[in-house]
Amino acid sequence: MRLPRRIAPALAVVLLIAVLPYDAASDEKPGRPERELFGAQCRTEIDGSRVRALCHNPYPGVDAVALHIECAPWWDIDTDSAPREVGPAETVRLDGRCWKKVRDVWVSHRRAGR
Repeated sequence: MRLPRRIAPALAVVLLIAVLPYDAASDEKPGRPERELFGAQCRTEIDGSRVRALCHNPYPGVDAVALHIECAPWWDIDTDSAPREVGPAETVRLDGRCWKKVRDVWVSHRRAGR
């Protein structure tokens, strides 16, 4: 029995994938270190000139988070909070404000103790 020309290459690819060992088909390469999960998940809220960030750390490492606020008027002083440690399964709240209007807000992360 002879296979049509269009089906033969597709069948060869399917058979090749089915025959390959599982390790060769997976993304993980031997010797490559696994990516360590790290970093608190933070949610920011802006209410007028006030800012709030809630950060929850679901991972075993301690994360040091800091709130950064950029104010809209050129004369309003931008602020950066002191880093605050968030341990495993902990949630922290960071607050800040501008005098008039907030332009941008973000939270930075770094491993505690470094």
